[in-house]
Amino acid sequence: MENAADTDPDPIKLKSIKNNRTFTVPQKHRFGNCRSVKEFEKLNRIGEGTYGIVYRARDTRSDDIVALKKVRMDKEKDGIPISSLREITLLLKLRHPNIVELKEVVVGSHLESLFLVMSYCEQDLASLLENMPTPFSEAQVKCIALQLLRGLDYLHLNFILHRDLKVSNLLMTDKGCVKIADFGLARCYGIPLQPMTPRVVTLWYRAPELLLGTKTQTTALDMWAVGCILAELLAHKPLLPGGSEIQQVDLIVQLLGTPNENIWPTEECTIKKGYIESSCFARASLVFP
Repeated sequence: MENAADTDPDPIKLKSIKNNRTFTVPQKHRFGNCRSVKEFEKLNRIGEGTYGIVYRARDTRSDDIVALKKVRMDKEKDGIPISSLREITLLLKLRHPNIVELKEVVVGSHLESLFLVMSYCEQDLASLLENMPTPFSEAQVKCIALQLLRGLDYLHLNFILHRDLKVSNLLMTDKGCVKIADFGLARCYGIPLQPMTPRVVTLWYRAPELLLGTKTQTTALDMWAVGCILAELLAHKPLLPGGSEIQQVDLIVQLLGTPNENIWPTEECTIKKGYIESSCFARASLVFP
């Protein structure tokens, strides 16, 4: 077992804006309304992503098992990363059975580290796919799809794009409850649509409009990722495992054909008209009869 306690904290000194005098923050007020990470016992490390390390931990106050995500701050000179602030802001507002729950935010002893306390899920779909000898059955995929779409519908009804749906960001409890996780790239959207960076969503799950440089984003990009996820669950392998953006576009065209003028008007399409084929779905039936 690993102890989450840090060394004894140094006193925090602040300068008063009223009389410009320096004063020491009392120990009982140093964390504000946040608990200290000392109240959690780290049991084991369960993952690491772009935005932080995740531990399985025990809340010593309630004895609950939780997921403790340490926010990565090694490149932030000005405080908490903006991606983490967005994730915290969104998760504090979201409450749905198929979305991971942010219980609270706790801090390290020196206030230089930040931890997100989240509901603990025993598995993620990526590790399940890696360790399962046979693919999910159609009934299992339907059950996963239903829960994923319920969670995503809740997000979209609240005008939130996840923008990074993939099997490793879908968690599952031992009771089979699927939860959408990792909101570091999530954004709120509205009408009119505002420009957003197209370099989001892990490459294998990235919608063609993102690959072709669209400046606006809609719920369609999340739905494309859902389709890729469901195909991966059925086939037991990634549907479009491109190694670069060019290769990713090529794989999409090989599978679905290039868009026709009915589903993607020529004036909006960046692919030359001479390459447009008559049907977008001509080859998909070869993969999924």
